[in-house]
Amino acid sequence: MNSLLKRQIRKLLPQELHSNKDLEKFLDAIDRSYTTSGEQFLMLQRATTISSEELFNANRKLKEESNSQKIIIDKLRDLVDTLKFYDLEEDNTIENFDTLKLVDFIDNQTKEIIKINKQKDTLLRNLKLQNQELNDYTHMVSHDLKSPIQSIDFLTTLIEEDYKGVLDSTCKEHLLLIRENVEKMDTLVKGILEYSTIGKVEREKYDLNLEAIVNEILINSKKTKDIKYIIPNKLPIIKGNRSRIEQLFSQLIENAIKFNDKEKGIIEIGFTEETNFWKFYIKDNGKGIEEQYFDKIFIAFQKLENDYKSTGIGLAIVKKIVESFKGKIWLESKLNVGSTFYFSIKK
Repeated sequence: MNSLLKRQIRKLLPQELHSNKDLEKFLDAIDRSYTTSGEQFLMLQRATTISSEELFNANRKLKEESNSQKIIIDKLRDLVDTLKFYDLEEDNTIENFDTLKLVDFIDNQTKEIIKINKQKDTLLRNLKLQNQELNDYTHMVSHDLKSPIQSIDFLTTLIEEDYKGVLDSTCKEHLLLIRENVEKMDTLVKGILEYSTIGKVEREKYDLNLEAIVNEILINSKKTKDIKYIIPNKLPIIKGNRSRIEQLFSQLIENAIKFNDKEKGIIEIGFTEETNFWKFYIKDNGKGIEEQYFDKIFIAFQKLENDYKSTGIGLAIVKKIVESFKGKIWLESKLNVGSTFYFSIKK
């Protein structure tokens, strides 16, 4: 049996219950469910973490390839300017100008561009395939994990009810800890399942009153400290899917609350309108984030703090939602001063 459950249940039950056959059935069922879900969860977490890091590195490589191509294009542009300077159409006999070297240079640069484009196309195909396999895998495993998690929760409830007159306070406390762990795993599995489905099916978009949606989120937010909300201008009507927009703003606002260490927290929510996009920001005066983590925080299971209740997938979901709206997300932050998350949504 898993050491945590063994310590929390079996060793803490009264001695007279150790030989109870019915209790043995409960413990055996919990053991089998927990072992199955635990192994599957570890596989899921490892696969998702590795694949997310690979996707992050592949995206960085794509940027490097694009920069290389830009450098080559700039060189060719300089070359064209040089040819214009010498006016080769009128005078093909320019002193000290080696036309053979020019031809070789253009030929080599052309081949280099073709090579880079082929590498980029291959990388994009691999990325698309890998992303699809990752989504299919996480969806399958997350769905399979739901049943054993529910079984553990149900069995611990039965133990509490059937033996409530026998269990001491310590045992009840540890059973509660099991329930909390189950709840955390259930939340994480739901998050992974949600992550794997974002962007899979094109969702209908319609007019949304963002002012009303955000106000509702603020009213229902779980504030554990003094937080002041600032919305400089009335938020606009945008096109989108309500559940996704709610999830997007709710996650960023909850993070701004959770990681605010000031006695009086301030969260500002604003926007600017551009030609094809709405650009939003959520600013706080919290702990701040070091620049070296600006990209990594959007990768699944990357956590800056060892927070027991944090799943480490919230910002990965946020990024995927933004990208499903053809936008992008980035941040500015300074330690002990605060952070500002910016994101765009296509009109």
